[in-house]
Parts: sequence; structure tokens; C-alpha cells
Amino acid sequence: ALGDATMTERSLYKRQMNRVTKELIIFISQGAYAGRFPVVPGTAGTVAGVLLYLAMKGLSPAWYLFWCAVIIAGGTWAAGRAEVLLERKDPPSVVIDEVAGFLLSMFMVPPQWGFVVAGFFLFRIFDIIKPYPLNRLQDLHGGAGVMLDDIGAGIYTNIVLQLAAYLKLL
Repeated sequence: ALGDATMTERSLYKRQMNRVTKELIIFISQGAYAGRFPVVPGTAGTVAGVLLYLAMKGLSPAWYLFWCAVIIAGGTWAAGRAEVLLERKDPPSVVIDEVAGFLLSMFMVPPQWGFVVAGFFLFRIFDIIKPYPLNRLQDLHGGAGVMLDDIGAGIYTNIVLQLAAYLKLL
């Protein structure tokens, strides 16, 4: 795994990648460059997730989950490689985890603005405070360590939103 690679192995890996591959890794991992926002890049990444959700909300549950899986798999790949390129564990500019987490937050939640707004704030709260066991997931190496705590925050958010929908709170 790249997380366990020595500095020499990482340097060799970085030199072997072509420019297009590096740009693709950065584009994906930074959530279509949302992670370059100068302040609160995680919130900017969540906004990118909201925009993607708005484009996906009309999909059937099966297609919605399919695209979530593609984003999670691609994001895990890109986030792990971005750590090597940016020479930092879980760089703040890597926000594909927020995009994926927000999409999971909204799975099969009523597509109404109240739920979108509540989902945004709940997801950010869970992502920031990282309740147990999410706080332990970020210790994993590579892309999995970047992605899994936000995927968990998305699942926690989804549970709260499903409960709110069931109880007709929103």
C-alpha cells in the first residue's frame, strides 16, 4: 500500500505518473476543485456534494447507489494517490470524501429542501465531531482512511434524516 511506502518509493511513484493522471487524481480527489476553496474546504466539498445530489435525486435507488459506489471507489483510489502527490495524510483540499458522504446522507431521503438543508448541516456536524467509531476510521492508511469516516458520517446523517421523515418532522 502507498501509505506504507518509503519516501524513495513514493518519489518513484510520483515520477512515474504522467501529467494527465496527476491532474485527474487532483480533480477527482478535490471534488472538481471544490477543495481549493481557500477557507473551509470541507464545507465547499459538501456544497459540491449537494450540487451532485441535485443532479442525481431523480435516479432510481439502484442507480443512485450505483453512482455512489462509483464515486466511493474512484474517490478512494484518487484520495490515496493524492496523499502521495500532495505529500500529506488526508490533505484538507481532498474533499471527495465529503461529496461521497453527503450523497450517502441523502439516499432515499425525501428530495425536499428541508431535508437537503438538514442533511447538509447534520453531515457537517457528524463529519467534524466524528463520533465513535468514526474517529478511529480516519487512522487507516491511504484512501480508505480519507473516505471511511465521511462515509460513516453520511450513514449517521441518513439514519437521522430517515427517522425525521418517518416521524414527519421535516
